[in-house]
Amino acid sequence: MNSKYLVQALQSPVFSKLPGSLAVLTLGLCGVATAAETVITIESWRAEDQVIWDEQILPVFEAQYPEIDVQFTPTTPTEYDAAITTRLSGGTAGDIIVCRPFDRALKLYDSGYLADIKDLPGLQDNFSDVARAAWSTDDGSATFCVPMASVIHGFMYNKTAFEELGVDVPNTLDEFYATLDTIKEEGSYIPMAMGTKDQWEAATMGFTNVGPSFWNGEEGRLALLSGDEKLTNEAFVAAFTEIQKWVPYLGDGYQAQGYTDSQNLFTLGRAAIYPTGSWEITGFQENADFELGAFAPPKLDADSTCYISDHTDIGIGMNAATENADAVKTFLEWTTTQEFASLLTNAAPGFFSLSTNAIEVENPLAAEFIAMRDTCESTIRVADQILSRGEPALGTQLWTLSANVINGSMTPEEAAEEAQSNLDAWYTP
Repeated sequence: MNSKYLVQALQSPVFSKLPGSLAVLTLGLCGVATAAETVITIESWRAEDQVIWDEQILPVFEAQYPEIDVQFTPTTPTEYDAAITTRLSGGTAGDIIVCRPFDRALKLYDSGYLADIKDLPGLQDNFSDVARAAWSTDDGSATFCVPMASVIHGFMYNKTAFEELGVDVPNTLDEFYATLDTIKEEGSYIPMAMGTKDQWEAATMGFTNVGPSFWNGEEGRLALLSGDEKLTNEAFVAAFTEIQKWVPYLGDGYQAQGYTDSQNLFTLGRAAIYPTGSWEITGFQENADFELGAFAPPKLDADSTCYISDHTDIGIGMNAATENADAVKTFLEWTTTQEFASLLTNAAPGFFSLSTNAIEVENPLAAEFIAMRDTCESTIRVADQILSRGEPALGTQLWTLSANVINGSMTPEEAAEEAQSNLDAWYTP
């Protein structure tokens, strides 16, 4: 019997009414079963997912594998990276490690803390090369985490506002700016809620969101890695130029507007469009009293390809020092299945399984985001693989440069030149 359910059983009125000898015998038999049980723990930074794991995911696994008791033990997000490294180095970390993408997980593998699970059944068959790349060595010789979830970038919009103003969901850039112009001219809503105070939004929700349309997604990202493209080339400069065009639509005082301010402007119904990603779904549906919709980053024109940043965000791997390797492998193999993919995607709307298994998405807004995969080509955030290993890290630098472009303190060309110059200082393709 699973220990967490054993405690509940022993506390039940039925057990308390058993004759003394029978109760002792029952307890002894339960003890025998419990002694054979393997307890494994999951380390994660997503403390907000405690209920999801405890009530919706782990009971399904444990019903199939009653000899394995899985405990979800998260750490505060801001403390996770340092805490998990300390626990791994000290031999006190859990059996299963929820993995950040790319370099942070790679560093743990290179330090010997994560096991190579490349041969785990289901890992090769149920995930794409792009999904596995976030948790593999540069040469692909080892994979150390099962790809678990991605987040999809795009735009959310107030459906009530769109209906009131008679505007359509845009498909191309011309349609996008026509919609923004109509909203601005009518005056009831701020066309788009985004500020630059915290900087990272300018890059994550701006440059990285719409940029793939200009550099052709994976084609341009991989060309940047190989050295065939430079950040000073037309496509990347055009992405900076694009977010500069947003300025007239951001409302007064956007320079002092932080991330939470933008969230509130949108959920309170004061802004019509919010450049964002699927990670906002649960919070926005709880706080907004209007119907929400989502659309993909606009195409350059009607004949262009649509691109989305379908970013590899969360993986799950095995502590190389675990004493419960067989139980951990059993659990990780289960995370490669269609069953787990469906459970996770529907339990945490906006965090989409990276599995190639077919999934029926129940949340309507999440369904709008995941449907973008059917009409758009997927890519990942341009600076997250390799290009943020040096100093300055390109990913962090893009925060400042994108904010500077929107604030008008740098031109798109100046931002691109600085980014490439700093990259050249430490990165050799």
